[in-house]
Amino acid sequence: MALSNYTWTFDPIVTAFPHTVFPNVALWNVTNGIDLNYQVQVSWPLTWTSRDEANSTALTMYVLDGNALGMTATEGWRRRLAVEPSQPDSIVVSIGYPITDSVYGAQRSIDFQPVTPGEDPPAAPGVREGADDFIAFLEGTLRPFVHFKFPNVNFGREGLYGHSFGGLFVVYALLRRPDLVDTFMSASPALFWNDKYMLNHTSWLDDAPLPPSSTKPAFRLAYGGLEQYPVRRRTETDDEYQFRKDLFATFAMTDNCHALYDLLRNNCKLRDIELKEYAGSDHASVAAVALTDGIDYFVDW
Repeated sequence: MALSNYTWTFDPIVTAFPHTVFPNVALWNVTNGIDLNYQVQVSWPLTWTSRDEANSTALTMYVLDGNALGMTATEGWRRRLAVEPSQPDSIVVSIGYPITDSVYGAQRSIDFQPVTPGEDPPAAPGVREGADDFIAFLEGTLRPFVHFKFPNVNFGREGLYGHSFGGLFVVYALLRRPDLVDTFMSASPALFWNDKYMLNHTSWLDDAPLPPSSTKPAFRLAYGGLEQYPVRRRTETDDEYQFRKDLFATFAMTDNCHALYDLLRNNCKLRDIELKEYAGSDHASVAAVALTDGIDYFVDW
């Protein structure tokens, strides 16, 4: 059965997995029937016998690029329980796309692209700026759907994790909507985008809405030490290594992350900000380690 929420439709991909295959995981195809399509994966604690678990309290972690990171997040929470038996229950909601040829959907260029008020969209990636629409989807459509599916759960704090262009979206959401979730986690954000546009608009946070009853959000920013300063690979020629160094220098991940941290570290709208460098990690590998470490940061409040 499909559940419609305004113009959005949620269609289950499978009725149920065998109990020993992807236990306590469900997936839906989600569409607005026009131009936006998602594959949403939701997982819940293995100790719950069903989504109707009574009198439970859970944290919720929303994870972007779900095809690449959804199961990483689910397994991260479940592995952590073995060494942190007192950790709170959690529901992981990952937002991906109905794709088969990659773990990164082209639609992310729309969903994660910040809005540039009063300016034309930048030439790259050359699509409409959909970040505000995506925030509206998370807040007004996806969150109510998740709550509907867990009718007896008391929902506690929420976190949002994104990497790369998804990490840029997390930064945008923090600056524009610091009340959206409790904890914002951004790994290797594409801060070079549009001539470092986000670094030049951190003042948005000063004017952003934060209701008096709201808790100030926390922000964790992470990046890999090899993203700006790569180590030569054994099989690389001199020219290949130089090309890679020159390319990575244009992204300036280390410099840009430190610049963002310095711009926000004393902002009164934040209750905490953390900057973490992962030595030995590149752009791909840091996505997973920053996510699993981000769970610790999210839980520890």
